[in-house]
Amino acid sequence: MVDRLRTVVMPYAWGSRTAIAELTGRASPTSSPEAELWMGAHPMAPSRVSRGGEEQSLAEIIAQCPARELGAEVVGSYGARLPFLLKVLAAAQPLSLQAHPDSERAKIGFDDENRRGIPKDATVRSYRDSSHKPELLCALGPVDALCGFRRIADTLRLVGELGVKQLNAHLAPLRASPNSAGLANVFSTLMTLAPAEAAPLAHATASAAAGLVAAQGPKTRTRASMFLREYAWVVRLNELYPGDIGVVSALLLNLVHLEVGEALYLGPGNLHAYLDGVGIEIMASSDNVLRGGLTKKHVDVAELVRVLDFAAGPASPIVARERGDHERVWDTPAHEFQLSAIDLLPGESVRRNVRGPEILMCSAGDATIFPDDGTKAVALERGSSAFVPASTARYEVRNESEKGNPMCLYRATVNFT
Repeated sequence: MVDRLRTVVMPYAWGSRTAIAELTGRASPTSSPEAELWMGAHPMAPSRVSRGGEEQSLAEIIAQCPARELGAEVVGSYGARLPFLLKVLAAAQPLSLQAHPDSERAKIGFDDENRRGIPKDATVRSYRDSSHKPELLCALGPVDALCGFRRIADTLRLVGELGVKQLNAHLAPLRASPNSAGLANVFSTLMTLAPAEAAPLAHATASAAAGLVAAQGPKTRTRASMFLREYAWVVRLNELYPGDIGVVSALLLNLVHLEVGEALYLGPGNLHAYLDGVGIEIMASSDNVLRGGLTKKHVDVAELVRVLDFAAGPASPIVARERGDHERVWDTPAHEFQLSAIDLLPGESVRRNVRGPEILMCSAGDATIFPDDGTKAVALERGSSAFVPASTARYEVRNESEKGNPMCLYRATVNFT
């Protein structure tokens, strides 16, 4: 059996008014931002399926018979819940600077906030559950993101070019100790500045960055800086979040550009922010987010610093490897999920074995899924998705496009390797 999903669009303010609508074949632009298309059984916004003429949430379907839907192996490892969540993320504006805890810290933080009586839905709560939240974002189009701390020598050079006296002074500990300890010192100091000091520093930094970008115009002879894109983003961030200290701390991070098919893996403690673009995102099913700026939501600097990984170095995009016929996979160390893509030309088909629950999302062309158990085939057009329960031991994917279009089907599974 394969179930077509009725999915939920999350209308966060940073979302696009065009990307998800165009992907799913709806009128564009939409009246309000559409940030994420959720595919899964997350309790906040579970997808829905129709079985036996009755529509139910995927979470309810799984709860009725976890072994049938998830398989004994997955239930034994993760309990009676789908361990991953698949999304299409469409950012027209930057998301907050954020990081996620590892499993140990998540349990400690969750238990501590429970002990202190903080309601689970409170806006000041940092830990919504006791799980970690590794994630992978694969670009469906060009994506810009901040990811991890830049090489310290490059950061010192970048700040030196800006020539902002106050900022140079704050980076003195990093010059004295160009290591992770010095980086932690500088970041913590910046993030705990009083608003009366933080706002002028952010504005001065953005002003200097704007000057350097303007100086690189076609009529100038100034040698181009290697950090012009970083400076341009500082200007943009300060326009969106004027005076936010995140405008300054963002300068400590790698600015990464992804092209279609490239991906970023974000493990525990990785400070990051998606800036713009559209991608397919898969993550462990958790709501634990520790924010550090560029947001109006709760910011817990002390807890953020506690979980951050201050190791500095470049952030390299992941390129998919070929796995069998017609399939590419993005390898990560996460156990809860694995993301791959099946690519078929018109008339081509491929069979896949099922070991645990799967979600399939069509990003291009048209796909038809034929379960080997003889149940009804499911047709997926661009932007639609389906759930494959573990009890469906095998299925075939075909590209039956009459228009001659290639097909791409993203496949979300548990990582059994």
